Amino acid sequence: MKGKPTSFDIAHLTGVSQSTVSRALRGSPLVSEETRQRIKAAADQLNYKVDKNASNLRSQHSGTLALLLFEDPTADDSHINPFFLSMLGSITHACALRGYDLLISFQQLSDDWHADYADSKKADGIILLGYGDYLAYCDKLQKLVAQGTRSVRWGAVLPDQPDVSVGCDNLQGGHAVTTHLLEQGCRRVAYLGDASSHYPEFFARYRGYVAALQEAGINADPDLQVDAIESTEQAGYTAMETLLERHVTFDAVFAASDLIAIGAMRALADRQIKVPEQVAVAGFDDIPMARFLNPPLTTVLQDTKLAGETLVDNLLQLIRREPVETRLLPVKLVPRRSSQFGSR
Repeated sequence: MKGKPTSFDIAHLTGVSQSTVSRALRGSPLVSEETRQRIKAAADQLNYKVDKNASNLRSQHSGTLALLLFEDPTADDSHINPFFLSMLGSITHACALRGYDLLISFQQLSDDWHADYADSKKADGIILLGYGDYLAYCDKLQKLVAQGTRSVRWGAVLPDQPDVSVGCDNLQGGHAVTTHLLEQGCRRVAYLGDASSHYPEFFARYRGYVAALQEAGINADPDLQVDAIESTEQAGYTAMETLLERHVTFDAVFAASDLIAIGAMRALADRQIKVPEQVAVAGFDDIPMARFLNPPLTTVLQDTKLAGETLVDNLLQLIRREPVETRLLPVKLVPRRSSQFGSR
């Protein structure tokens, strides 16, 4: 045999047709396991390598998934929410295990990214991370779906959404962390985060907070809710300053994200208000730095490994034109010292 081995050489060596070799190397269920192993052994013997470009051209698939990251305001030049960094790693790993390459692209929410990817052949489908104001973003999602682009989104799970999404149980998470603060003896729990349908994940956390208060016989005080739309330390710092300027009493703070909680803790420290001795603080996300703060931050864990795997698997099901449903993933309360109210 001269030159590079081909699938015809494998067919000759194993006594099967070339089409059977192609199916076996693609993992087709039409080929028995015994035949597949025999073909694989022959391919290894001949040092045969699948030509991915030719295979993709024949199947009209690129073998690539696109990940669109929408820029977030950050204290550094990364423009990536630290929570998404963990998910980025899990998505990359999940793609590799499933034989797909991953194309990562930064996008501005104001750009026509939905149009740019509708006609692109660079990827078989896209994963969307981050979206800002959902009501403004939803129109672009509807256009993306109408254009037939296969996509899945990490974010809020809503009854009237136009697309397939994967998200965490924000309502249950908000309820769990508020219940935890009440169990520490707190009675005046403030909420730092948006409480409107423009930011449905924060809104669900707020609704969980309100439900937990009501179950304890406490009415939510509107003076204890301060908008923090961006998930940043600065937004948390500013929100806490606003709360303090209202001169209302509070003994705990539930921040809609860990970054907001970190900013709030900095503002409290600047006023010589001790955490947790005077004010208990809790966040949401369990970003890596949360456990290394002083005091370590009580928060709600979102399983980024499971989230990344689910996003990739759901997208591959869409690409294969299989039925797929939006999924709501469980969350877990992670108590740490920042919420041990009144501790010495």
